[in-house]
Amino acid sequence: MRSSGGLRRRLACTVFRAGPLCRRSGLCQSAPPKPIRLFFPRSFPVKPRTIAIGDVHGCLAALEAVLDAVQPRPEDTVVTLGDYIDRGPDSRGVIDRLIKLQRQTRLVPILGNHEEMMIRVLRGDAPMAWWQQYGGVETLASYGYDGDPKVIPAAHLEFLNACRDTHEDAGFLYLHAQYVWDEPLDHQPAEALRWQSLDERFPEPHVSGKTAIVGHTSQKDGEVLDAGYLKCIDTFCHGGGWLTAIEPATGRLWQADRTGRRR
Repeated sequence: MRSSGGLRRRLACTVFRAGPLCRRSGLCQSAPPKPIRLFFPRSFPVKPRTIAIGDVHGCLAALEAVLDAVQPRPEDTVVTLGDYIDRGPDSRGVIDRLIKLQRQTRLVPILGNHEEMMIRVLRGDAPMAWWQQYGGVETLASYGYDGDPKVIPAAHLEFLNACRDTHEDAGFLYLHAQYVWDEPLDHQPAEALRWQSLDERFPEPHVSGKTAIVGHTSQKDGEVLDAGYLKCIDTFCHGGGWLTAIEPATGRLWQADRTGRRR
């Protein structure tokens, strides 16, 4: 059997085939052969995607299912909109998975209000009870907390402290909660970015003209809130809804529930 390399060399060459006139009449000397060029199809570069993922809230199975469906590539950008921890059963596992994801794709983690609570408490800037009433109990349990905050790995604290306030690309703004419509993204107050619900105040279109992709305000029906200039993809995973990932440029959605079942 000839090697596939030999086959490739043969197919890449010019092949001459006698035409119908030559075969019927035997006039091969007066009828020149017709050249045929055979080519292998070229491979084209894959266009990078930007994918946004809504509030995970400790639902590791949902995150794994969504990532398995999306299949992030090294050239893609994955923007996670914050609230990785609290309320769900495995906040520690979620942070571990996001740290691993940083080695697989370009991850842009946004800081949510729940991460801010955790950081402030662990720094001694706020009482433990404040965080615990908003889901901190479940997060601490996932780390096996016994009263010593050192059970939380240093790598997890480094990851949380490196989270960003916002992200922006050519057509979209990415942030956790919402924005002040007439302020540029790098001048937004922390209160709006991490704490203010869309139920309290629904913003006007941002002055940049870009579409905002946000989380924080949970959509209890499990459906993305689409206002055209703003899309909220917190679809209440921990409470029985879905974890949502979206490719803003195309509108494609991927969703999974807290057990990992895809929609």
